[in-house]
Amino acid sequence: MLDHPFHPAGHCLLILVLLLVCGLNKAACSTGGGKKIWQQPKLDPVVNGQSFLYDTFPSGFLWGSGTSAFQTEGAWDQEGKGTSIWDNFTHSSVSDNLSTVTATVASDSYNRWEEDVEALDYLGVRSYSFSLSWPRLFPDGNARSQPNAAAVEHYRRLIERLLEKKIEPIITLHHWDLPQVLQEQYGGWKNNTLVGLFDDYAAFCFRAFGSHVRYWLTMHNPYLVAVHGYRTGVHAPGVTGGASDSLIVAHNMIKAHAKAWHTYNTHFRPTQKGKVSIALGSHWVEPQRGQATEATVRLCQQSMEAMLGWFANPIFGDGDYPVSLSLKYGTLLPTFSPEEKLWVRKTADFFALSFGPNNLRLGRDLVQYGQIVTPDLRRILSWIKLEYGNIKVLVAEGGWFSEASLGREDTVAIYLMKLFINQALQAIKLDGVQVFGYFAWSLVDGFEWNYGYSIRRGLFYIDFNNPNRTRTPKTSAQYYRHVVNSNGFPGDETLREVKGHFPCDFHWGIADSTLQVKFFPFSPQFTDPHLYSWNLTGDGSLHPVPGVKLHPRQPQCTDYLAIRDHLRVFASTGASHYRFALNWSLILPQGDPSNVNTEALRYYRCVLTELKKLELEAIVILYYPTHKDPNLGLPGPLNATGGWLNYTTVEAFQKYAALCYQELASCVRYWITINEPNRLVDIYSNGTEKHQAAHHLLLAHAKAFRLYEREHASQHRALVSLALHADWAEPANPFVASHTAAAQRFLLFELGRFLHPLLGTSFEEKHSKGGYPQEMKVYLEERAKVTGLSESPLPSFTETEKEELRGALSFIALNHFTTRLVSPYTNTQAKIVQKTPDHGFSILSDPTWPSSSLGQALVPRGLRNILNWVSQRYGRDLPIIVTASGIDDQATIDDKIRQHYLRSYLQEALKARKLDGVNLQGFYVWKLQDRHIPQFGLFTSTHHQSKSKNSVAVYREIISHSGFPEDHSMQICRFNGLHEPCSVCAWMFRNKAMLVFGGCLLITAVILTALVCFVIITKRKQTRSRDRRRRRKKERAHLLLSANCRGC
Repeated sequence: MLDHPFHPAGHCLLILVLLLVCGLNKAACSTGGGKKIWQQPKLDPVVNGQSFLYDTFPSGFLWGSGTSAFQTEGAWDQEGKGTSIWDNFTHSSVSDNLSTVTATVASDSYNRWEEDVEALDYLGVRSYSFSLSWPRLFPDGNARSQPNAAAVEHYRRLIERLLEKKIEPIITLHHWDLPQVLQEQYGGWKNNTLVGLFDDYAAFCFRAFGSHVRYWLTMHNPYLVAVHGYRTGVHAPGVTGGASDSLIVAHNMIKAHAKAWHTYNTHFRPTQKGKVSIALGSHWVEPQRGQATEATVRLCQQSMEAMLGWFANPIFGDGDYPVSLSLKYGTLLPTFSPEEKLWVRKTADFFALSFGPNNLRLGRDLVQYGQIVTPDLRRILSWIKLEYGNIKVLVAEGGWFSEASLGREDTVAIYLMKLFINQALQAIKLDGVQVFGYFAWSLVDGFEWNYGYSIRRGLFYIDFNNPNRTRTPKTSAQYYRHVVNSNGFPGDETLREVKGHFPCDFHWGIADSTLQVKFFPFSPQFTDPHLYSWNLTGDGSLHPVPGVKLHPRQPQCTDYLAIRDHLRVFASTGASHYRFALNWSLILPQGDPSNVNTEALRYYRCVLTELKKLELEAIVILYYPTHKDPNLGLPGPLNATGGWLNYTTVEAFQKYAALCYQELASCVRYWITINEPNRLVDIYSNGTEKHQAAHHLLLAHAKAFRLYEREHASQHRALVSLALHADWAEPANPFVASHTAAAQRFLLFELGRFLHPLLGTSFEEKHSKGGYPQEMKVYLEERAKVTGLSESPLPSFTETEKEELRGALSFIALNHFTTRLVSPYTNTQAKIVQKTPDHGFSILSDPTWPSSSLGQALVPRGLRNILNWVSQRYGRDLPIIVTASGIDDQATIDDKIRQHYLRSYLQEALKARKLDGVNLQGFYVWKLQDRHIPQFGLFTSTHHQSKSKNSVAVYREIISHSGFPEDHSMQICRFNGLHEPCSVCAWMFRNKAMLVFGGCLLITAVILTALVCFVIITKRKQTRSRDRRRRRKKERAHLLLSANCRGC
């Protein structure tokens, strides 16, 4: 029987009252509402603007950081401290992997606590969560004995200094470091005796420090103690007792917490006015592929109950364990008596949540049938609200870890901190969860339990080989300081929409890859020379007439149904420009003009002719490399002889370009020689090959450009360029100069490598030396020395080549899709320097950025940034055209991600043009149609009847308004309405056959009617003529008769 702090006679009265309350209000006393979170439709964070929330936390929000005694204090045998189970665990052979790693000194916070307070002051936080060391205060574990005066004085000094700095102390009574003597004497938490011993210890702490402490946590994450300490043996005390032991340990820890809460509630709350809770750890799970069926929801709920619900349900719920645990463990699970249930429930004044890597790792063992463990703090906070009511919540531990080798540059930790804090903000603002504080874990690097010092979780770096244990702020500390100072994430001014029009000659385009050639027209009349007779009276079949052969006529462009249908789909978007590529390997299968596929050229000419008839423009790409083709889009013989590593391919490309210009130049106003040469070079295995291939691609472009300039420009006046893949790059860690340098290097290798030889920069003299960017040359020369190379792998141009390259660009064509986070290779990554890419950077992703199913991050500001970078570096004289931009979307019709993409990216395009003065002349959406499954297309595949997706209407609306005008008015342009879709025309086109048939019937009817009228009129005339003749005869007869009568 528990030693309850109230009279047994009161139990029955309390039970009756609670039963009455629950009977009147079942909702208030029932639990299990958390499963609704998976049953409710999950809002699309991209569409609803909830992927990242720009807002601030409520006034008075409790920002803090925390540590635990064993991990940071050190001084393990100093000033009378007793041995803890973790001291014993790390100093003995119980733990094989930690046999030489101890927390003897750790962060030395017992002696350097003032430096910890200075670290808190640097962060600007308002609270500090730390734990008391039970074996330091009471070496024998018995709080009824005399306390260790030195320990009491240490904690009092710390609390007083914190209050002087206006930092709120939040104290945890027990963070895993149980006195070893209690483990040896009673078996630790397996023994019910510890319930009373813990209560004595808690009462002493309340009495000794409570007058200065408003928030208490009895224990930190008891789940890990029960599972790792007494089941797996990974943690101290290293017991491998199976499920039975861990269930008993958890039961005793719950009762110990409840008893301590009642002690505070009865004896200390009236005077100290504080609050007491317990920090519970948890993971989070989502159903497989987001399929929230009744079965998957039940499994998710059971997974949460197996960790968080194990402890939370008795304390915050109905006073008992979740039913799923009873079904799982049966008689192994200890039980609470009805009296104990009432005594345990509601023994917390707020909900304290620990959310970090330890529980997420263990959570993987609690998932079944494809459930996914995800670090979603917002969802778990909402689950707590649904499951246990709208109680106040403190995030008592939030954070991640970094490898020890990273030192101060804990870049990944920054982004997970950003993610967790923003998720907490979303839970407050969007879900109504009462989160009142967030504690970034931990303040300083320390002993990370079974991982020793191999990982770090501190905001402040400590070199454990340095006896001074100096606290140095990591980049995550700098970031957290910024967030605390801003009280969250204030609105970003650059996100505000602007209103305005794009110019009338703006390219509203759609971009495609290589256009598929459909050789055969729809009728056999173009290939079949026979004359047929129709056996009309017999079997109705056609029979060839023997001996008669005709010359079949050449097909006309209008005879290709594929072209007509394709362009009909394109025209329905309202776009004015269509970008597509020719197939080099199809036009010249052998790679030279000795074998020209004239039918392919005829087909392309037909496409261009039909576009002109529709008053639409084309951008034609000569060479469209693709990694899907083993020949990379080259004719087979050219690829077999080395492809772009061989200069002969440059010469072959010039001949191919000459043929295309000759055959198609009259129909093309915009040429792109090569699409994304900077992506093509990725296929090559080493730096030397990449540089050589890029070198030859540049020369090939220049030769094609000069050829057009010499032979066709005066007559056709088309513009020629090459299109570069142009994703924006940001330093992954904005607090480290090497990351900023890596981001600039990314842009130089991606864009500068190709644009600089063609344009130079706006900062150079007009007649610069030419060649590759100077920064790139210097970097590769220095790297060559480090790697032991005799010279830089970057080729050099001859003076003739430099002259040919200089100015060989009529406009700048950029294909932009996303933004990258760029960091330099870490020390561990660069151990074998020769094997790392010679650009020396790696790519990261920001988990707070919304992304598509293929992982493409949706970062609209990146478009504006890349446009400004190119414009500022290479001048504003040349127009810039975004020749491809789009995102994949798995939706078959209502492609909400793409709709948002179009609106937001075109907004940034307008800002670049209107606010920044970028000479932007066009925007092309990638792409027209899906091949098979829903992906990048504005229309479904032909297998799905080429249905338009909802993004088509969005794009058409933006085109019709030429942007984003204030009043949704249409911009008056000289050619306005030229490409407006005509619903009547479209209906007539769809029903052409019926209209022709109806027209024939109408004409026939008119002819028949005219014939009938003619016959009727003729007959009437004939009848009238006969009648007149008869009358005349009668009149003459009458006159003769009258004359005869007179003669008589």
